[in-house]
Amino acid sequence: MIVILMMSLSAGAYGADASDLELTGEGSADMVLVAASQIGNEGGELYWRWYGFSAHVDWCAVFVSWCADQAGLLDGGSMPKFAVCDDGIRWFIEKGRWFNRNIEPRSGMIIFFDWDGDGRSDHVGIVEKCEEDMIYTIEGNSNDACMRRCYAVGSGVIMGYGNKS
Repeated sequence: MIVILMMSLSAGAYGADASDLELTGEGSADMVLVAASQIGNEGGELYWRWYGFSAHVDWCAVFVSWCADQAGLLDGGSMPKFAVCDDGIRWFIEKGRWFNRNIEPRSGMIIFFDWDGDGRSDHVGIVEKCEEDMIYTIEGNSNDACMRRCYAVGSGVIMGYGNKS
């Protein structure tokens, strides 16, 4: 018998508010530096091969996992290794490290997006900084490259944030 557990990942269903937010720590700063060093990389082969894929895949989550690994966050269990965005969200929820979209995120937090509003995450990146109600990110697989992007705090396309434990 196969049992399937369905968990709603809608931004409003789970997530602490800003009063519960703790500092992310040094490992997160290292992860941001690693991510920044990859800006301009195209195709993502380095990341998806590291993960174990033998051919090109959607690699935004794999990029985040690779950056976490390079910063030493995977070995200690501070961050999940994930290739599917919703798997990353589940990990953060289970660890009590999920925050809703209405917070002002800190550098090193993992930002999850839902472009089409279906309650499933379509994309993930790393928060580089937040200034003047704008969130600056570094994302893998943004037009098949590592790029900087920016979004308004609380934007409807943001599902929420994961914070390393």
